[in-house]
Amino acid sequence: MFSSFDGVRIYIYPRDHNPAHFHAYYAEYEALINSRTLEIMVGELPGKQLKRVLKWAGLVQNELLDEFIRLQQL
Repeated sequence: MFSSFDGVRIYIYPRDHNPAHFHAYYAEYEALINSRTLEIMVGELPGKQLKRVLKWAGLVQNELLDEFIRLQQL
């Protein structure tokens, strides 16, 4: 797990497909979010959680990209 907050869990998986992205889970919801554009690629999150995830991701965007790249080399 990369991070968790407010019931949301963030994962970046080794050798995952491009483009660089992370998985955000909240209850029964899941969204794959592009780490560069911060747009949802697949899935959905409730509005409140989505806003929090996107705000957080904007603050740690470089770390998200670096971790995605690092995990692709495993």
